[in-house]
Formats: sequence, structure tokens, C-alpha cells
Amino acid sequence: MELIFLGTTAAIPTSSRGHSAIAIKYGDEIILWDCGEGTQRQLITSKTSYMRINKIFITHFHGDHLLGLPGLIQTMAFAGRSEDLHIYAPHGIKDQMDRILGIGEYTLSFKIRIHEIFHGYEVEGKGYKIKAIRVEHSIPCFGLVFEEKKGRVFLVEKAKALGIKPGPMYKKLQRGEKVKIGERWIYPEDVLGEKKKGIKIVYSSDTRPCENVIRSCENSILIHDSTFDHDLLENAIENYHSTCVEAANVAREGKARKLFLTHISPRYKTVEKLLSQAREVFRNVEVAEDLMRIKLKSKDFER
Repeated sequence: MELIFLGTTAAIPTSSRGHSAIAIKYGDEIILWDCGEGTQRQLITSKTSYMRINKIFITHFHGDHLLGLPGLIQTMAFAGRSEDLHIYAPHGIKDQMDRILGIGEYTLSFKIRIHEIFHGYEVEGKGYKIKAIRVEHSIPCFGLVFEEKKGRVFLVEKAKALGIKPGPMYKKLQRGEKVKIGERWIYPEDVLGEKKKGIKIVYSSDTRPCENVIRSCENSILIHDSTFDHDLLENAIENYHSTCVEAANVAREGKARKLFLTHISPRYKTVEKLLSQAREVFRNVEVAEDLMRIKLKSKDFER
């Protein structure tokens, strides 16, 4: 699995940071979280195939999270896409899409499936699920939680003690089927332990620090709004954003594995101040940069 930061600025793009967008490569699928202006160019630059994107999640309707959609959709059509494209966004997405699809002259070569998300809304994918959580912004806005679906730990020593030899019976029990040894039935719960932990990513989108994110980010890679340094706390409160220190507090309270600061105000030419302030609260933190790639493995989340 790979996490690719395509855009990490707040409101206004800079020469080094584009509008919000994150790509998740999982198996043969690419999932897009937000689609700010310039996202399709960032996909091309990062050698991330826009034709393999089947799901796009828009966290809210501010332009820096949305305005890349018209160009991306038209490029997909020009490239001859035929597969359905699923777009997930808050209430009002149908009206937004009517406007987006009316921009420019082109022929749409595929169907767009629209889904309205709400707090607790879940999408099941092949080997994963994505859940929407309400966050605190100036307009309706949702964070996103990616969780890899993993099976339960197979207790080998317990299976041996019950007389089960490695082979087909192991596989049946792992699939949830019972097996018979002599006159005795062995059930999956006899040899399966706790559920394995898989990859987990939480994206706060634009938000003030909130309980929904804190409750969701245990053992996760947390990507959190960090528009301002903590000296500008009043600005963050006024604009419904977070400071780097507030993001670090969320990571610490929620017991996240690692924190990436994103949605960085264009006022910052360097990120040392944001990083140093955050690390006073939560050590395992980085500032996300455009085109940064993070490789993730399930086994790292089991520790």
C-alpha cells in the first residue's frame, strides 16, 4: 500500500504546494481523497494513474478541495474511460456535479455514480472499508477513516493441542468453517484469537480539533489540518482550522502511530516552526510535502 500526498496547501496554491488531494494505492485500486485544483497534473507528475481511480471522496465544498474535479473528469473522458466513477461527498453533491459537468464542451464516456456521505457512512472495498466522520469546520465537512480488513490470529499451538495438523483444516477454520476430528467437532472460535490489526489512515480534512477524530485515530497514520503555528491560535479558531500543536494534541490523545501535518498556510516559506512546535507534544510527526510517498505494510500495524 502507498500513500501519496498530491496537494498540501491551504486556500491558495504556492510554487511548491498545490491544493488538497491525497491518493491511496491499495492493491490494483487508487482512491482519491479530495481533488483540489491541479490534482490531475500532480497525478501525472507522481506517475499515479488517474484511469485506475474508481472512488473519489470530497470532504467538503470549499474550492481548494473540489475544483480539480472538472478537469480530471474531462481528462478521463478524453482518454476513453468506460468504467463507472464513484464520487462520495456531503449533501448537495448532486447540485455540485450538475454544475461541474456543465463546464466546457466534451462528451462524457462513462457513468458517474453519486453517493451522499454522512457521519458513520461506510464504503466497503476489496480488503478495506472507508468510513466518514463529521468534523468541525465552517461548513459541513467530513474526515475519512481507511481501515484494512484483516482476519483473526490463528492460534497454532492451540490447534496442535486439539490434534489438528497443518493443511486444509487450518484453512477451513480460518475461513470460519468447523472441522471434524474423529467424533469431535472443532469450531473456529476454538483456535482463532483476536482480530489482526491492519493498515489504518485517518484524514481530518479542514477542522478544529474534535472528538470524532480523537476517537478514530488509535494506531493510525493521522493526517491532520495544521494551517497555522500555535502563535496564531486565534486565527485558527476564527477560521475553523487547527494549529500544529492542536494537531499534535489530537494525535497524542487519540494514540495515533504517526502524524502528518497538512493544509499548510501559504504564509510559511519553511516548516521548521510548525514541526518544532508539534514535536514538543508528539514526537512522531512530519510535515506533508507535495509528491511525498509513504509505503505502508500491514505487519507494521500489528506491533
